[in-house]
Amino acid sequence: MLRAALHLYLVMGSPNCGGRCPAAVLDEAIRGGITMFQYREKGPHAREGIARTELGRELRECCRRAGIPFIVNDDIRLALELEADGLHVGQEDQAQQSAAELRRLTRGRILGISAHNVAEAREAVRQGADYIGVGPMYATATKPDARRVQGPGVIAEMRSAGISLPLVGIGGITPAGARAVLEAGADGVAVISAISQAPDAVRAAELFQQVYKNREFAG
Repeated sequence: MLRAALHLYLVMGSPNCGGRCPAAVLDEAIRGGITMFQYREKGPHAREGIARTELGRELRECCRRAGIPFIVNDDIRLALELEADGLHVGQEDQAQQSAAELRRLTRGRILGISAHNVAEAREAVRQGADYIGVGPMYATATKPDARRVQGPGVIAEMRSAGISLPLVGIGGITPAGARAVLEAGADGVAVISAISQAPDAVRAAELFQQVYKNREFAG
């Protein structure tokens, strides 16, 4: 069930929407076929305090109406306050919490952990991750502090090393690049600007879903 939810995973906050209403962008993306959403309110002009929490509640309700998981990025307190379906933490953020503490706080919720190589993926498994976000797949301008591009090959390396957890590729993925990520062994793709900054988020999400349909048709 989680593997299916990871098929088209939108990661977004207000700074990623090009000045548009985040809830409107999310609703469009849902109509286009996204299967999971992560609230990541970071970057220039990101909302803070009550405004950040209120936006999170609005986006959570969009997800609940659609029946898709609502995940919070990096902030366990916000995830609990918003009654999120899960938490996603990066390498730098999860290092601030012990593995046991992370799993205790997220009990009953989805826990996603970022990994950039096989060693980090194995550590994520040890920490009790439910899925692993792997990247960057391609060059991306969304995260200025992103690590060097790994490419889809790192997902194949993780699979060869016996990592069986659900994997989702992230970083600069477009519909044209999604197939290589999936063929490397990913269960899905996580997308930010390719959907959130598209002129038509419905159509942008549909183009990603078409990649899955084409793969099924090809056998």
